[in-house]
Amino acid sequence: MTQAVRAMQAGGPEVLEFGEIETPKPGPGEVLVNVEAAGVNFIDTYRRSGVYPMDYPHVVGVEGTGYIAEVGEGVESWQVGDRVAWHEAPGSYATQVVVNTDNLLRVPEGVSAEVAAAMPLQGLTAQYLATSSHEIKPGQTALVHAGAGGVGLLLTQIIKHLGGNVISTVSTEEKAELSRKAGADEVFLYGEGVDITAKVKELTDGEGVDVAYDGVGKDTFDASLASIKPLGSMVLFGGASGQVPPFDIQRLNSSGGIFLSRPSLAWFVRSSEELAKRSAMLFNGIEHGWLNFRVGATFALADAADAHRALEGRETTGKVVLTA
Repeated sequence: MTQAVRAMQAGGPEVLEFGEIETPKPGPGEVLVNVEAAGVNFIDTYRRSGVYPMDYPHVVGVEGTGYIAEVGEGVESWQVGDRVAWHEAPGSYATQVVVNTDNLLRVPEGVSAEVAAAMPLQGLTAQYLATSSHEIKPGQTALVHAGAGGVGLLLTQIIKHLGGNVISTVSTEEKAELSRKAGADEVFLYGEGVDITAKVKELTDGEGVDVAYDGVGKDTFDASLASIKPLGSMVLFGGASGQVPPFDIQRLNSSGGIFLSRPSLAWFVRSSEELAKRSAMLFNGIEHGWLNFRVGATFALADAADAHRALEGRETTGKVVLTA
């Protein structure tokens, strides 16, 4: 038997239940992994709450790290004992999970279980945001919301590595310091009474930014759009504050011919080769010290509900990880 965390119905963290399930079996092109740690992400809360349609009950989680325990038919490039991580394997809040080999990353020696679990989803997201959704060029300036969150801290470091400048928004002074340590050039607090657009224009001599990376969504979308210079990019990659309601596409024209995208990781790792290329940049950053993965909180697998409460309550910085 395998221990796992299931969402028994759509709802808040209280619908999560820890218990035993039948151990899954790997099929062709799959492996069974003994999980060391699982990453906690907003997509898990969307699937738990019903924002994203799901069948219930289901085992929560998509990301983690561990050791291969069994290989399925036709698997030749991986073997029992290999240490791996993954960004997409439904049911990852468990002591054992089946992962498609197309989604596996080989974890180098010296990388801790917490970092290996924290790296795939947020790390790959930050990587494609800065290199593909809007390719950062030296000297460009980016607005990064939630700059002390898991993606925000990584995105800031990658933008700086690529020669860009970062203006980040955070909710507390403690988070502001974390954002500065990650390399942000300017940091300010958002909240009631704060005019984000006016502050950005002030910091850019009235020009605005080349790109706004917005994972907050409903509460910041309008301000983000108004903070971008003509022909800049608006990259909406999440909705931590809620989903952005439908809007008049002519606003992109009146705002300066803004390029708007709503990407997700799946479109940027459609082949194992592309996944390996993007993850190579992240592992290189870890190895050479220019990329630091902050694990802000660690919970036991049985305490997944508390982890969700902390994440949704904006009480965390960096990555939240469950240890099996």
